[in-house]
Amino acid sequence: MEVEDFLNGKVLIIDKPLNWTSFQVVNKIRWAIRRKFNLKKIKVGHAGTLDPLATGLLIICTGKMTKNINEYQAENKEYTGTITLGATTPSFDLETEVDQSFPIGHVTNELILNAAESFKGLIKQKPPIYSAIKKDGIRLYELARKGEHTEIKSREVTVFDFEITSIDLPEVHFRILCSKGTYIRSIANDFGKKLESGSHLSSLRRTKSGAFDLSKAISPESFVEALKA
Repeated sequence: MEVEDFLNGKVLIIDKPLNWTSFQVVNKIRWAIRRKFNLKKIKVGHAGTLDPLATGLLIICTGKMTKNINEYQAENKEYTGTITLGATTPSFDLETEVDQSFPIGHVTNELILNAAESFKGLIKQKPPIYSAIKKDGIRLYELARKGEHTEIKSREVTVFDFEITSIDLPEVHFRILCSKGTYIRSIANDFGKKLESGSHLSSLRRTKSGAFDLSKAISPESFVEALKA
């Protein structure tokens, strides 16, 4: 790999590790390229944020390819993950502690499958209060961590497929194909309500984004090592 490759623009398919922010991945990639080629600066960006507790496909663009970021962000996404029934959290995932517990004794496999079916198509959802959406220039998760209440408007998204891959209560494992802007954490939270219970997202992995597939991805560390070679 030559410096011109990165300046002219490359698309890197990275497998984001657990507990990394998407910005940390971008920083590591940028730092490695600058160090390798002794560059003062180079444009590097990602096409679609993954939460720190999510793993999987992160599209990284360098140089002139950063102009395509909006195009890549607009593509449909596929995720696999786990919804845990019987408890909710303020962040809709494991970033925050359980705030309420609910019975799940009435929940059957049939109810779970019917609930998943009800999410298919055009739906309205409210993004989590712990999200990177900005209000008056401030990200919602910053307000939420300060304990400030923020009214969030519902938005329309499309769920093309919602497959329940296995059920091992209280855990429900799934695969979702959805449009840009879909919050899987919100689906996880609403899923519990459909079951007259509560739930939260306990794991999430992005497996596809448009034509890009996780099977082609490498870890940030593997990229850095390959760059050194």
